[in-house]
Amino acid sequence: MVTASPLYAKRLRAFIDQVTVYPVSCERLANGRSDRQWLEAVLAGGARIVQLRDKEADDRTLFQKALLFRRMTGEAGALFIVNNRVDVALLAGADGVHLGNSDLPAEEVRRLAPNLIIGVSCNTEEQAASAEARGASYFNIGPLFPTRTKSGLSHFLGADAVQRFAARCRLPFTVMGGIKRDHIPELTARGARRLAVVTALTAAPDIAGETRRWVAEIKGQTASWAAKEA
Repeated sequence: MVTASPLYAKRLRAFIDQVTVYPVSCERLANGRSDRQWLEAVLAGGARIVQLRDKEADDRTLFQKALLFRRMTGEAGALFIVNNRVDVALLAGADGVHLGNSDLPAEEVRRLAPNLIIGVSCNTEEQAASAEARGASYFNIGPLFPTRTKSGLSHFLGADAVQRFAARCRLPFTVMGGIKRDHIPELTARGARRLAVVTALTAAPDIAGETRRWVAEIKGQTASWAAKEA
């Protein structure tokens, strides 16, 4: 269990209350647009969180990019998460870091950085069940569907995994992997409230407009399911 400082509690509350679509950057799949252009657009479209994911930039370039992301998300009142790189997240003053299964252990990162939101990728129910004990703030369920952002994958969890994984952990969660706007009703019906996407936004002709549509539809579907359950 994480002992909450005021800063950590504020960050986590914003994650729980404000996040709908969770845009993840990928300049390589942005049809010639820069990460800065992508960031400007998703923030203009109402995204309340962004993740900087760049596995090709050198360290100095990544750090400079993180500083830009921090400044722009701060001005927009959005959360800023760095993929993998705890050092870059801390140096840039990010709100959090997302860790894959081959990255640094979440429990060690939690000791080093008690104020960071820490997300962990979960490909199995057992990983989801241990997420809270490992110091995570949230966990990600995926990949749900075939995706262009990861090569060599042959197993995808499918929408039915959402309820199974969520039942194993009380933390908030995101879902990811090949998610398109057509999936929103199906995923929200299974309890997903925060949908992480890469190409659905990076490859959109109008990134800001598409972000607005994702935010509106997730909010609308979530409200609809909440009303039905009331």
